[in-house]
Amino acid sequence: MSNLTISADRLAGRIEELGRLGRDEQGRLVRVATSDMDRLGRDRFVGWLQEAGLDVAVDRIGNIFGIWQDDTNAGQPPVMLGSHIDTVIDAGIYDGCYGVLAGLEAIESLKEAGFAPARPIVVAAFTNEEGVRYAPDMMGSLVFAGGRNLEEALAAIGTDGSVLGKELERIGYAGQHQPGFLKPYAYVELHVEQGPVLEREGIAIGAVENLQGISWQRIVIDGVANHAGTTPMSMRQDAGVAAARVISFLADRASASPTPTVATVGTIAFEPNAINVIPSRATFTIDLRDPDEMHLREEEMALAAFIDELAASAGVTVHAESLARFEPVTFDARIVSLIEEGARAAGLSCRRMTSGAGHDAQMIARIAPSAMIFVPSRGGISHNPAEFTAAVHLAAGANILLGVAARLAAD
Repeated sequence: MSNLTISADRLAGRIEELGRLGRDEQGRLVRVATSDMDRLGRDRFVGWLQEAGLDVAVDRIGNIFGIWQDDTNAGQPPVMLGSHIDTVIDAGIYDGCYGVLAGLEAIESLKEAGFAPARPIVVAAFTNEEGVRYAPDMMGSLVFAGGRNLEEALAAIGTDGSVLGKELERIGYAGQHQPGFLKPYAYVELHVEQGPVLEREGIAIGAVENLQGISWQRIVIDGVANHAGTTPMSMRQDAGVAAARVISFLADRASASPTPTVATVGTIAFEPNAINVIPSRATFTIDLRDPDEMHLREEEMALAAFIDELAASAGVTVHAESLARFEPVTFDARIVSLIEEGARAAGLSCRRMTSGAGHDAQMIARIAPSAMIFVPSRGGISHNPAEFTAAVHLAAGANILLGVAARLAAD
């Protein structure tokens, strides 16, 4: 099996085909979770699973599984490969989709080579990884791993007022299986890096050994609306200025951090949102990330203290709501080593690294040994139509995935 390789053309063709599905009238890729566009991608993926001769299963949160098993290994905990096929708005074609389709490609290549796994191999496409329409992100894998109540997740209200469970029923992907019906022996997720490190350093493979903790909050600052021309600066209770102070505080803290802390205010809205009215309300979100749990907590506490001081000094009221909170993850040492060994055997450069983005692997790591493989992203660009990974890197990563899956499935 040492000379076994995936079909690079088949993998690239499927990535391109899936990337054409779910585009709006402006040509943007908008395969947002449980939308009509998402249904198009799901249907095509299920078709490929069936063409490959895999058993297809869908659980109640809409996660899709293609299962390769036979009488000799049925009942054994499976090796699971996967990621997601939902996208952000105006997305690229590789994020998540590459890992799912490479997982399918690895299984097909093993089948075609006559490989006889000692345990089943499964490819998974998890629901709502991006969290664009429903919060939190990585919802399907979180529910699958038992980290969120199923009924609570199904009742999630989307940004458009939709209900996730009803939308799953509408598009035909409210499955019958209970989340977690498969208990993975191990989980491996292949992904484009979405960052600049591998390309900058000229390295082919990233063996991801840990993943940053994530803290999402929504902040609402209430001040007093007043006339922009007649109200002296000293007499204002300006929610907009208060929001700006929080944003500056976060940027300064992150820039001075001794660990690779990052802080992002990705959404903001003012009320009444008029050019000549002092904002009475500012609502914005904060995304804090750090690979060290203790330091992430320190940043959260520093933010809370600053907000309390700001409320007193600026004459505003501030409400902070936690939207999601995930601790940093350390991946399985053996699987990380298998990734490195596979890269060396293939003559590919490799380095260990931390994932700055959240992934389904961090949820599945709660219930099974897990790790990730990264391949370079041109310019570090992702969540953008310009997202691109060269075919040679796509094939290299998929071949490493294939080798690791074969090793794990032989256990």
